[in-house]
Amino acid sequence: MTFSISAEFIAEQNSKKESHLAEDHAALGRQLARRGVDIEAVTERAMDYAVAVPTWGVGTGGTRFARFPGPGEPRHVFDKIEDCGVIHQLTRTTPTVSPHIPWDKVSDYSALRQKAASHDLSFDAVNSNTFQDAKDQIRSYKFGSLTHADVGTRAQAIEHNLECIEIGRKLGSSALTVWIADGSNFPGQSNLNAAFDRYMDSLKAIYDELPKDWFVFLEHKLYEPAFYSTVISDWGSSFMAASELGPKAKCLVDLGHHAPNTNIEQIVARLIRAEKLAGFHFNDSKYGDDDLDSGSVDPFRLFLVFNELVDAELRKASGFNPAYMIDQSHNVTDPIESLMQSASEILRAYVQASLVDRHALALAQAESDVLGGHLLVKQAFITDVSPILAEARRRKAGAIDPIGVYRASGYRNQKAQERPASTTASAGIV
Repeated sequence: MTFSISAEFIAEQNSKKESHLAEDHAALGRQLARRGVDIEAVTERAMDYAVAVPTWGVGTGGTRFARFPGPGEPRHVFDKIEDCGVIHQLTRTTPTVSPHIPWDKVSDYSALRQKAASHDLSFDAVNSNTFQDAKDQIRSYKFGSLTHADVGTRAQAIEHNLECIEIGRKLGSSALTVWIADGSNFPGQSNLNAAFDRYMDSLKAIYDELPKDWFVFLEHKLYEPAFYSTVISDWGSSFMAASELGPKAKCLVDLGHHAPNTNIEQIVARLIRAEKLAGFHFNDSKYGDDDLDSGSVDPFRLFLVFNELVDAELRKASGFNPAYMIDQSHNVTDPIESLMQSASEILRAYVQASLVDRHALALAQAESDVLGGHLLVKQAFITDVSPILAEARRRKAGAIDPIGVYRASGYRNQKAQERPASTTASAGIV
C-alpha cells in the first residue's frame, strides 16, 4: 500500500488557518473595491488558471559537475505521476503533466493514462529528446540530430519524434514540443544556412505526420551545449521556421533561453500579434538558462510577461491559446516543494496582471502620461494577492498552505521508505 495525503488531512490542516484567511481575503476585498475591482471575480479567475508540471521536474536535477540525489526520488514514470498528483492535490493549479520521451517510455500507455487519471491528472505536450543518446541507439547525436550532416542520423531523429506523436496520441496529448541541442562549438564546424535547411526538411517530415488537431511547439535556446552557433537560437529563427511550416507550428518561449536583459515581454507581444505564440516554459534565471524556481529571482519580469498575456486574453486576441508549463531543475531543494512554490508564483503573477486597470492604462498611454502608466502597472505588481491564491486553493479542496501541509504529512519520508535509493533513477535534469 503506497502512502498518500488524504483529503481529511488537508481539511484538518486548513481548519487551523481558515479564520485568518477569511479576515485577510475580506480585507483585500475592501482594498480592491476602492479600486473598482471585484475580489470574487478575481478569485474565480485564479481558480480557473492552470499550468502543467513536467515529469522530469519531480526528480533532483544537477549540473555539469554533479548530481546529488534526494530521498524518495521517483524511480520511474509511475512514481513521477504520484509526485505530480500530490502537487496538484495541494495547489489545485497543475492538472496536466508533460512527459519526456524516452525518459518516460513504458510498455503500457493505457495503464499510465489510468494512473494519471487516478490522481486527477491528464497529459500535456509530449517532449521529444534528441539531445542525448538513448540506450541501444544506433547513431549518435553528438554532432547533431535533426540537422546532422548524415541523412541516416536525421532519419533516426525524425522517427523518434514520430514515435513521440504516437505515444502522445495514446496518452491523450495534442502537442509535440521539439527542442534540439544542434549547433556548433567552433567556426567552420557547420555551414550555418545548410544546418537550418536540414532542420526545416526534418521538421517538415514531422509536421506532415501531425494529427489534424495537433500542434508542434518549436523551442529555441541561445546557447548550450552549442557555444558558437545554435541552429534555433532565438525567437526570430523559431518564428521563421514556424511560419514556413504552417499554422500547426508555433513558437515556445522558455524564460531562461535568451540573452541577458532581453525584453522577453516584447517578444511575447510580437508572437501574440503574429498568432504564433505556443506558450511558455516557466522558470527563473540570474546568469543564463539557470532553470531556477519561477519568481525566485526576478518576479517583476514574470509579472510583465503576464501583463502581456492577460492583455491578450482580455481583448480576445486572435489565435491566443497558450500552453503553460513549469520547466525547472531542482538541485538543492525538495522538487515537490519547489514545483508547488513555482505554481503559486506563476498564479500570483497572473492574478496581479489581472488587477491592472486596462482602461486607465490605455488613457495614460494615449496621453503620453509616462509615469502615470508605469504607476498603474506597478500598483498591480505590488499588491499582495496571497489571500486570493489561498482562497482559490481552499475552494477547490486544495491546501491553504501547500508546503506546510506537505511537510506536516511526512510524504517525503514515507516515499523514502517505499522507494529504495537508486543510482539509475530516470528523474531530474543533469
